[in-house]
Amino acid sequence: MLFLNIAQFSCEGDNMMRAKQGDTVLVHYTGKLPNGTVFDTSRSRHPIRFTLGNGQVIAGFEQAVTGMAKGESKTSIIPVDLAYGPRHEEMIVTIERSMLPPDLNASVGQRLELTQEDNKTVLVTVMATTDTSLTLDANHPLAGNDLTFELELVDIG
Repeated sequence: MLFLNIAQFSCEGDNMMRAKQGDTVLVHYTGKLPNGTVFDTSRSRHPIRFTLGNGQVIAGFEQAVTGMAKGESKTSIIPVDLAYGPRHEEMIVTIERSMLPPDLNASVGQRLELTQEDNKTVLVTVMATTDTSLTLDANHPLAGNDLTFELELVDIG
């Protein structure tokens, strides 16, 4: 399992407070796919706030932030199993349009929220459409990818 961290920061000694489980942190990030395409960034908005150990972000992101000092920046490559997991072909299904609302005008790439028989909701991406059916993918859009995150720990609070 590859988990790479490249840190860039300066501090005098190592007396700086480091992020640990239970800390609430503010983090700026830029997430990239293996081909370098940026899929999300907080740089154009506020940094994200989350508590380490609460499972609010993917495991690899949390691991990458743990141990960082305020003001530290680094790049972390998060492997599939610590990101959104592998893609599962069994999570791609074809549904007859007769099972969907008649006014649904779905297009390829559109994200839909479906309610299952047990009243749980699931987000799906429309993969294909025909006059009689829709092919839907319930995998997370980033599943199956190692992800690279450029991180900056803005604050520990």
